[in-house]
Amino acid sequence: MKNWKNSKRRREKWGNKINHGGYTANLDQHVTVFIIGMRINKWWAVHKWLPVFMAMPKMIRELYTQKEYGFLSMQSYFGLRTTLMVQYWRSNEELIAYARDTTHLKAWKDFNRKTRHNDAVGIYHETYNVGPGSYECVYRNMPIFGLANAVGNQKITPDMNTAKKRLHS
Repeated sequence: MKNWKNSKRRREKWGNKINHGGYTANLDQHVTVFIIGMRINKWWAVHKWLPVFMAMPKMIRELYTQKEYGFLSMQSYFGLRTTLMVQYWRSNEELIAYARDTTHLKAWKDFNRKTRHNDAVGIYHETYNVGPGSYECVYRNMPIFGLANAVGNQKITPDMNTAKKRLHS
């Protein structure tokens, strides 16, 4: 029985606890969605793309420990060639302020130096500002995930059981 409890705690710690039924994010908040990633163009040039890949973990640790930046949460995805990280921020202004912060700015300059004339790796980012009433989401039988992880979650009630209803909450 003790092993079961420990494995249950591990699942909860790593976001694997399933929330049965349907839930949505708290839909009344402004949020900035920042998508960032890289693409490996030349697998064999590990010495060129690995330093680019390794630049991100330090910044992510910083974001999770320094809540004053306005960072809410993130998820990462790894494909065969492309990584994708979806980040949620309180505001575009806080995202930009973090980008100009001395710690990040130093890392960003180093990152640019490593990628500027390096066709072994590509980088990208996209930023979206979304306000209340302009987004909706639904999660069923999932751990707390995505936007609901960033802004909080709530059970889906009859008055919000369709996408149309959630968009006009």
